[in-house]
Amino acid sequence: MNKTKEIWIGGFALFSLFFGAGNLILPPTLGAKAGLDWWIVVFGFVLTAVTIPILAIFAHAKLQGTLYDFGKKVSPTFSTIYCFLIYIIAIAIPSPRTAAVTHEMTVQPFFETTTLLTSIIYFVLVFIFVINRSRVIGLIGKFLTPIIVFILLIIIGIAIFNAPETINTTTFITPFVDGILEGYQTFDAIGGVVVGAVIIISLNYSSHTTFEERRNLIRKAGLIAGTGLLLIYGGLILSGTLFSSTFAKDASRTEVLTELSVQTLGNLGTTFLSVLVALACFTTAVGIVTGTADYIKGVCKNSQKAYIVTAALASIIGIIVGSYQVDFIITLAVPSLMFLYPITIVLILLNIVSDKFASKLVFRAVVLVTFIFSIPDFLGFVIPRESLTGIKSIIPLAEYSLGWVLPALLVFGILNFNQFIKDTKN
Repeated sequence: MNKTKEIWIGGFALFSLFFGAGNLILPPTLGAKAGLDWWIVVFGFVLTAVTIPILAIFAHAKLQGTLYDFGKKVSPTFSTIYCFLIYIIAIAIPSPRTAAVTHEMTVQPFFETTTLLTSIIYFVLVFIFVINRSRVIGLIGKFLTPIIVFILLIIIGIAIFNAPETINTTTFITPFVDGILEGYQTFDAIGGVVVGAVIIISLNYSSHTTFEERRNLIRKAGLIAGTGLLLIYGGLILSGTLFSSTFAKDASRTEVLTELSVQTLGNLGTTFLSVLVALACFTTAVGIVTGTADYIKGVCKNSQKAYIVTAALASIIGIIVGSYQVDFIITLAVPSLMFLYPITIVLILLNIVSDKFASKLVFRAVVLVTFIFSIPDFLGFVIPRESLTGIKSIIPLAEYSLGWVLPALLVFGILNFNQFIKDTKN
């Protein structure tokens, strides 16, 4: 295969991996709240929703392994627990969220049915497709993504050139931080470590026999995918800003996206987009449940029974959680994200750097410190924040829910400096 063509195919594959339809509801609302600070929000959002996920792919290219390999330098026990937590979160939050998005964007505007009914039908179908591992999902996903991207580019283009003259003022005190934290909600960093290995293995390496050639392919493919995500996410944030004065103050995330599409595409275009988003959400849910069931099946010595039971439990969880509103599910996800995202980020970064700077000791110390200093951030969304004022006041950046960042960097620097001194003496 032509190398240039192979790079572009790899780039589109990576883009499809991270471009979840559920993520579309996040940027427009972020833009609507950002006002003229939208570009600052874009930087924060892109950091956690684009840059870190693409770096996860780079880490997979280096490891050439599975999710387990990301944390094995800490300890086998830690890596096993981390894997289980990641998969539990995947079937408990992003998978059910796709059903809620489908109901609010596709079903609710046309039918007076309950979210529970939608969720039941949705996950019964998910279970059937997972059990049969139908190729239809792959075919749908292959053609859906380009169509949705094309429609979104039309929305963004119309929004830029036909926007109202009035723009609401920002409601954010720290736009950059708000962008970072909203980027957590895409789950793309977690997505990168979960299924990145699958994408990399799926790439055709027939003409890339050396490690350097494979790494070069993945870097260029990652640049293509990252550029695509940047354009879509940045365009939707800007569109939300430009039309901010037309949205109701209490509008939900799905309502903002729907209203934006109505004002740019009209009712017919919005209906078409809603159907495509629903189908894309469905492929995402099937992919998450299938991946989780495959993992448990592998742990249980390739037991088909374990695969079926896991798929059934994941579907039941999906029915229960998916029967709630999208905004509630997003709120529900925050504590788990504040707990797992920092650890995931440091694991990605530690697996990116040279092994010379990422020994087992560095892995263990940095992950431990990240875990300890992210506890106040996690608790801040579980218990009254007033009770944490004292401890947060003494941890740098803790007031922005980023208290783990500087301690992790400090420990990484100290341990490597200490090793450098030892090497110099020897």
